[in-house]
Amino acid sequence: MHELFKDIDQDRARSFKGRDIISPLDFEKDEILFLLDVARRFETFREPVLPGCILAALFFEPSTRTRLSFESAIQRLGGSVLGFADKGVSSVAKGETLYDTIRVVEAYCDAIVIRHPLEGSARVAAESTERPVINGGDGANQHPTQTLLDLYTIRKEKDRIDGLRIGFLGDLKYGRAVHSLVDTLCHFDVEMKLISPKTLRLPAQLREKLDSVGISFSEHEEILPAAAGLDILYTTRIQKERFPDLLDYERVKSVYQVDRTILPEVGEELTIMHPLPRVTEISPDLDDYPRAAYFRQSANGVTVRRALLALVLGGIL
Repeated sequence: MHELFKDIDQDRARSFKGRDIISPLDFEKDEILFLLDVARRFETFREPVLPGCILAALFFEPSTRTRLSFESAIQRLGGSVLGFADKGVSSVAKGETLYDTIRVVEAYCDAIVIRHPLEGSARVAAESTERPVINGGDGANQHPTQTLLDLYTIRKEKDRIDGLRIGFLGDLKYGRAVHSLVDTLCHFDVEMKLISPKTLRLPAQLREKLDSVGISFSEHEEILPAAAGLDILYTTRIQKERFPDLLDYERVKSVYQVDRTILPEVGEELTIMHPLPRVTEISPDLDDYPRAAYFRQSANGVTVRRALLALVLGGIL
């Protein structure tokens, strides 16, 4: 074991080995904080702790950040990657089931990361194999590694998670990054502002959960004054691909744009995050704003996914 990891909780590290990463709800708060602490060490750690390990990346939906950051992560750890980024080039195009795809691919790799348009598909994949499966996004459902890098970014930018006032802006109905993060923040002491059109409100089951665990939240349709006094504004694009009726999308596609005109009204402590890609909801004139964290947030994905892969594949034991 490398000196950098000798003082970590070894029992906790072993509990991650071979583990499926399907939903952030599968983690307790102390497990999340442990993973974030390990990820912080990977900021400076560069050794290839997974030589010879192979990650299968099965992307049935388009992806840039998730797919490429996983590829970067496994390669920086000394491993390699195989897979596809278009279901049209896989045997799914010939009618192969997800179960059969996973059973075939498990023979070629040590772990699988999957993105799929159907909710629950990642758990189906995990139940189909003994290889650890990581959910890279299943429909509008969950995106656990995005949540982990979001939490990592929040703590890195603000030095804490508890006690923050966090706003979510945009598509709160279909945005899986929002769903995963809101769900996981139920472990923490935060206040939320939910800013969206009425048709894109956070799903009722999530609002009910916030109520049940005592998270203070309020719902709004306008950015201001709701964003005033926030610590974090987590902005999302309107998820065109999730709308069953494109006319509904056309009505709301440009409803929000965050730009420099809001800065005098929101306070100097506001950090702006976005899971990307953006369309028109964040103006490029904010890119050089010191508290615009979305590109740093994206870069943090490699750090967090390196830590996660190293834990799941036993690279730091």
